[in-house]
Amino acid sequence: MLPCKPSNHSSSSPFNKFPKSFSTIFPSATSAFTTYASISASLMLLRSIFNDLIPYPLRKHIFSAISPLFCFFSGKQTIIIDQSDGIEPNHVFNATELYLSTKINPNTKRLKVSKRIKDKGLSCKLDKGQRITDSFNGLELKWRHVCYEVEKKGNVTEKRYFMLRFKKNNGDLVMNSYLPFVLKSAEMIENEMRVLKIHTLGNVHYGSKFKWESIKLEHPSTFETLALDPELKTMIVDDLNRFIRRKEFYKKVGRSWKRGYLLYGPPGTGKSSLVAAMANYLKFDIYDLQLENIKSDSDLRRLLLDIGNRSILVIEDIDCTVNLPDRGHRRHGQDKQLTLSGLLNFVDGLWSSCGDERIIVLTTNHKHRLDPALLRPGRMDLHIHLSYCGMHAFKVLAANYLGIEGEHRLFGEIEVLLGATKVTPAQVAEELMKDEDVDVAVEGFLSFLKQRKMEEDELEKDEASKKAEVKESRELKIEHKYLKKDEPLKKAEVKESRELKIEHKCPEKDKVSKKAEVKESEELKIEHKYLEKEEASKKTKF
Repeated sequence: MLPCKPSNHSSSSPFNKFPKSFSTIFPSATSAFTTYASISASLMLLRSIFNDLIPYPLRKHIFSAISPLFCFFSGKQTIIIDQSDGIEPNHVFNATELYLSTKINPNTKRLKVSKRIKDKGLSCKLDKGQRITDSFNGLELKWRHVCYEVEKKGNVTEKRYFMLRFKKNNGDLVMNSYLPFVLKSAEMIENEMRVLKIHTLGNVHYGSKFKWESIKLEHPSTFETLALDPELKTMIVDDLNRFIRRKEFYKKVGRSWKRGYLLYGPPGTGKSSLVAAMANYLKFDIYDLQLENIKSDSDLRRLLLDIGNRSILVIEDIDCTVNLPDRGHRRHGQDKQLTLSGLLNFVDGLWSSCGDERIIVLTTNHKHRLDPALLRPGRMDLHIHLSYCGMHAFKVLAANYLGIEGEHRLFGEIEVLLGATKVTPAQVAEELMKDEDVDVAVEGFLSFLKQRKMEEDELEKDEASKKAEVKESRELKIEHKYLKKDEPLKKAEVKESRELKIEHKCPEKDKVSKKAEVKESEELKIEHKYLEKEEASKKTKF
């Protein structure tokens, strides 16, 4: 039997189109992974070289020049919403951040979650680099939260912006309908979630600059609980209401929509509580500004421009927080210092118009120490003197701390003592908190007033005796001065009397000498006559 020879197929046979083994076409997994790793390492090396050799500003310009090409071919349009517009915060950015917080879904990869102690639920925000998709009238809109760092003069600061992408032919819809919808929605959300905050200065994470940091304002003070005289309380509330409803009036007369209040009086009279009551009444945030932390007018200007509308700017104890160089003694190189002129420029200068519906409150224990330029109308429009506790203020405190409504058997005696002593509302509150029993607490406060009255009487006696001693010492000094002044006069009088005596003695001597001269002349005459007689007798003899 002949061996079977393999058939010799022609080159046109379809079987020749397939190799005998697939390994000749598809590489092994090991070789594929090696190739991928080599390409990745090369790309990473090129990226590192690119970042090291080309500075960030130039890279930014390159990417800015290239990105429109991608947008042109992709058919998409991009809108950038920066965190700030120059030196002023961008309202659209804040509204976008608030609006997108309501659009977060479980598919979002990374979130920033927070909750304050008294908040009912969690607060969620997009973390940097995260994306979210929204829809409006059938249009798909893609948002991205971008953060990057910028180095300037050795300080590194973080910049943030939102990037919105959509189809090119829908630009009018986005600009004229969608973005106004975002602003309106954010306003409604803010009104529903309105939480009063108190802002203070905090260090920026990078660099030595300052920025505002906030915490929820939970101060319970209201005008109902304030220990103030009813006339003063009514006057303050009426002034606040008048300020809030006169937006068009301020615009018509050409003034910034702001108002200044100066609160002055002894420590413990309720200046800080009044500020908190104003914030709770108006639903305004509080910005607590410590001037001693600010180094220059430019830093102050930057901080004040970051203050939002519907807010109260508070500078407490302005007379002792910092010594501000006045406008008349500005020295060379002082532009980089904090000055009174810089503060006044924001309170009532050109920069005061950068914001609406703002209240500026200054507090001090010593009004007379403040520069008159700071106190004039237009800067501090209303001066409110908070004095010692009177009977009406005491009744408010007694109702707040002890629940006393109406009269008490000891109120009459307390009223007499309150009129004769100086006690602050803070001291009254401290005494009323010492016991929960009403009668015990009121009797304890009465004893405190009596003790206080005795101490004040003793102080008055000591002051009276000191004043008498001072008066007596002044009189002695005046007497001593007069005596010193009299000594030269007496010496002059003695000298004059002596001269008069000498003058009196001199005429007597003159009289004696004159008499002697007369006698001598008479003797000479007699002698002359005798000689004449002798000569005559001699002539007769001859």
